[in-house]
Amino acid sequence: MPEQSRDVAPGPELRVVRTASGELLEVPEGWELLPPGDAGLTRRVKKAGPSWTVKQRRGRKSFSRGVWAPREHIEVARRELEAERAKPEYGRRLEAGRKRRAREQVRYADAFEAAILSYLNFAPRHAELAQRLAAAIAEHAVPVGSGTVARTKRIPIENRAEAATIAWLRHQTTGYDSLKIPRVKGMRREVRRLLAQRSRELLDRYRRGQAVAADQCPLERGLAAASDLL
Repeated sequence: MPEQSRDVAPGPELRVVRTASGELLEVPEGWELLPPGDAGLTRRVKKAGPSWTVKQRRGRKSFSRGVWAPREHIEVARRELEAERAKPEYGRRLEAGRKRRAREQVRYADAFEAAILSYLNFAPRHAELAQRLAAAIAEHAVPVGSGTVARTKRIPIENRAEAATIAWLRHQTTGYDSLKIPRVKGMRREVRRLLAQRSRELLDRYRRGQAVAADQCPLERGLAAASDLL
């Protein structure tokens, strides 16, 4: 079925793939595997005609293993893209894009830190601590490629801020990273739920304005631990 573009999984041999229904297909003669990594080239190859995109699942995530497509499509697309990238205007567009993304990243980082600060909602006596905590959480969660909930757009920024805060507290103020959790279905999720509840109770102490000695403050210890990792 080379006329049809499709998503497939790796098969038992290099030039054999598995369809969503489990059927094994042999890669057509004259097709070549384009490795992942160059999104521009991949887009051109897919646009040129039928192709098979190889995706491999690991847990809940799916990873690209490349695209099978006619060799001539790949070669033509590669030559055209190399010629385009050699032009001065391409370099200017690339630099303009980098600057635009950098500006957008700064704006998002500021907005995300403000959302965290709003979620913390500490009493005035802990305002300075809240500022430092929001900055530390945002610094950890916001960078592109961090893989944290802060990078998703599927939920509102307020929910992202809460989730990022709870995740940071789990790693910096609990013993989660050193826990030996039994490999029982649902156990890790339950442990995380209980720790999240404990973290919310901790935050409530600061929202109420409860006095906490600096040398006994879990948040101060968490900030110190996070700083040591930088």
